[in-house]
Amino acid sequence: MNGNAVLENVRRYRTIASLYRQTAAFRPLQRGSLLGQAEEWENRAVAELEAYFRGHDGPAFGRQPRGPSYGAMIAAA
Repeated sequence: MNGNAVLENVRRYRTIASLYRQTAAFRPLQRGSLLGQAEEWENRAVAELEAYFRGHDGPAFGRQPRGPSYGAMIAAA
């Protein structure tokens, strides 16, 4: 999968997570479930990015990642 497709998937996953969080704000009785769903979609977005970058860490690029993990960098973004 190319980088543009990965970024499009991540954008979609994060949009879905955002909708769950917005819905949770207006449905207090379902808040826990909705926020759990939002977290699952955010985790899916992070997993997609990590899988993409893990595939590009090898010798073909001539270097190995240094410093904080990709997960930490993605979470900071």
